[in-house]
Amino acid sequence: MSGGVRKSMGMCLPCLSGAEDDVVEVTPDPETRRRQLADAAEKRQKEITYRGIKNPEALERKKKKQEETEKQTMNSVPSEGGGLKWQVG
Repeated sequence: MSGGVRKSMGMCLPCLSGAEDDVVEVTPDPETRRRQLADAAEKRQKEITYRGIKNPEALERKKKKQEETEKQTMNSVPSEGGGLKWQVG
């Protein structure tokens, strides 16, 4: 090699030599890790649920309105045999 600079295999930057000694593995406590995993799972579930839907908030409002309408119609129907009557004879 010219210039008298000698490089070892895999060490292309001099500032990285011995860097693995300075690395301290930081792991969050189990509760924090559990919360992070739960948040990530919830995010994935929402992405799967709303895939292809441009406005998920509008969809939720529409569903709630439809449920309220169904509840009102169920409450307005009289409970005393207001349906079909059978006749034999």
